Amino acid sequence: MFTITEQQQQYKTYILADTTAGSHLEVVPERGGIITRWRLQDQEILYLDTERFANPELSIRGGVPILFPICGNLPDNTYTYNGKQYTLKQHGFGRDLPWEVTNQVTEGKVSLSVVLKSNEVTRAVYSFDFQLTFTYTLQGNSLVIDQVYQNLSNVPMPFSAGFHPYFQCGDKSQLEFNIPSGQYLDQKTKEMHPFNGHFDFARDEIDFAFGHLRSQSAAVTDHSRKLKLTLDYDDIYAMLVFWTLKGKDFYCLEPWTAGRNSLNTGENLTVLAPGASKTTSVKLTADFF
Repeated sequence: MFTITEQQQQYKTYILADTTAGSHLEVVPERGGIITRWRLQDQEILYLDTERFANPELSIRGGVPILFPICGNLPDNTYTYNGKQYTLKQHGFGRDLPWEVTNQVTEGKVSLSVVLKSNEVTRAVYSFDFQLTFTYTLQGNSLVIDQVYQNLSNVPMPFSAGFHPYFQCGDKSQLEFNIPSGQYLDQKTKEMHPFNGHFDFARDEIDFAFGHLRSQSAAVTDHSRKLKLTLDYDDIYAMLVFWTLKGKDFYCLEPWTAGRNSLNTGENLTVLAPGASKTTSVKLTADFF
């Protein structure tokens, strides 16, 4: 059975349920269109810092924040386009602005579509007209995020996009990684290192970007929770970022279409022609063993 219910918490929350699979998803459109919770067989898949979430002045740490029109940060939070300088904060504005619910489906599956359109706020920092449509679908033990990026401008529109999912974890030393890349960029030191499948969780912070991906799938197995998470992504996603903080019960494995500062460098940047659109998808699958 598939249902969508609305609940007024701090924000209006949409709860998607596939009761046969025991899967529940919570979405808060007005807080960046974010997925705040995914529960499967009474187990929490995602982490959420509820204190930060309650404060609209703070960025959210938890759930699945949306990254648009940049991933990561820019030097001095600025970029130049057509000779004009703009200020854009880390990860862009997609995760901060209210999204609008446009479609709900409970026949044969359960899905919710949310839309973000350009407005005065976005044009002040990103001078393009656009429409983003994201559809969240529960399919058994999987969560699919279909995305449509539309350029409504009469000029080409450059952007990068991604997701910043926070996965709840147990003992980090019990995590096993299958990331399809043999090297990573330490985003703190800007140094490249070979990847042997292991991380040093004694570090205060790990912020590693994996490029040159060999496949469109990555997985993390949490042996302490007996949970394997698989992330499948289309080939527009040029990199995966792994981020975590010491002493926190989460890790992030983030699909990005381009790296930091791509709006300035152009590297892996997606550029949509006037009136064009780009459709892509990300899938998360949770398997308990």
